[in-house]
Amino acid sequence: MQGFAELIAPSRLGRSFRWLLASSWVTNLGDGITLAAGPLLVASQTRSPLTVAMAAFLLRLPWLLFGLHAGVAADRFNRRALVIATGLVRLGILLLLVASILTHRVSIGVVLAALFLFGVVETFGDTTTTTLLPMLVGKPDLGIANSRAMTGLVVWNQLAGPPVGAALFAAGMALPFASESVCVLAGVLLISRVRLPVHGARGQRARVRDDIREGWRWLWGHAAVRTLAITIFTFNVTFGAAFSVLVLYARERLGMGALGFGLITTAMAVGGLLGGGCYGWLERHLRLGVIMRGGLIIETLTHLALALTRTDWFALIVFVIFGAHAFVWGTTSTSVRQRAVPAEFQGRVGSIYLTGVVGGIVIGSVLGGLVAEAWGITAPFWFAFAGSAVILALIWRSLLFIAHTDEQARASAAAGAA
Repeated sequence: MQGFAELIAPSRLGRSFRWLLASSWVTNLGDGITLAAGPLLVASQTRSPLTVAMAAFLLRLPWLLFGLHAGVAADRFNRRALVIATGLVRLGILLLLVASILTHRVSIGVVLAALFLFGVVETFGDTTTTTLLPMLVGKPDLGIANSRAMTGLVVWNQLAGPPVGAALFAAGMALPFASESVCVLAGVLLISRVRLPVHGARGQRARVRDDIREGWRWLWGHAAVRTLAITIFTFNVTFGAAFSVLVLYARERLGMGALGFGLITTAMAVGGLLGGGCYGWLERHLRLGVIMRGGLIIETLTHLALALTRTDWFALIVFVIFGAHAFVWGTTSTSVRQRAVPAEFQGRVGSIYLTGVVGGIVIGSVLGGLVAEAWGITAPFWFAFAGSAVILALIWRSLLFIAHTDEQARASAAAGAA
């Protein structure tokens, strides 16, 4: 058992990292359970496509409304306490939802309100959680630490959680949300064991908008971090455009039914596991800039391959490869950002990134729907391929600098000291 723990979370990363990782994994299981149960609950209360779409929108809306404020909170206050507080609020929302189901008072209004509140809590909780890992792990180990966190997302959120959530919902409408409550409570108890360095509680505090402006100034003044933020935003626009019509693409282009569409998510999760398994080797043998270049090439060619194929088995192979890329890219880009951003700006800069991710997907989804409506179901994939290719050509030379800016800064500092 000790050997397995050493393999998953090497002791050099510290005991607090192990508690953080355990909290992340158990919370991801709860998220995965409601990833399936949430839409099923919405569908049980309404048959309106607009209302179903509104449910997904309300879950993401808080990121656009409060994302930057969440970054300020993460930089101002005790981060562990903030994560615990948001976990307890989330637990309270879940218990109220369970009670409404058991008392037969649940309605679409109750569900939509709960989803919006979940989105608010997730905005503050997730933004703050992303700042914890770089406080516990040294810069050389950020890659392996982030890959372990991403593995938990793939295994528990994408692979294990959804089928468990669907099965629990079939057994009883309240069961998946009661199960998530247990996971959330366990996550809170585990995170309470984490010990962080002194942070937050700065002297005289500026207004919130001044703190937000300060975070923007820092990001915009750091060429590598700025370019990475723009890259992530624009590639999420193209990704959002293509994948917004994925369910229709699977049915009309590939001839897949509901089970076949579910296999797409499974294929990407399997790819994520493959990416996690080889990440350590990639980091040891390839420069991070080369990994990032290769990943964006894969993403660009993914859109092209899906635009061209009509074969379901070939498309599933493409989704496996894309899943591996998504894992490696997510781990690498997060580690690069964490290495470059000072601790006192982690919350605000991280919130800008997360808001950009959500905003890019929302914008891309709208564009994808309009393009598909006008030119057919494969048109969003052609749009995504062309857009990604142009963006990649523009940033190609700067990707090496983006990935290794922290190394260059340390080398310059060492040369100056010599």
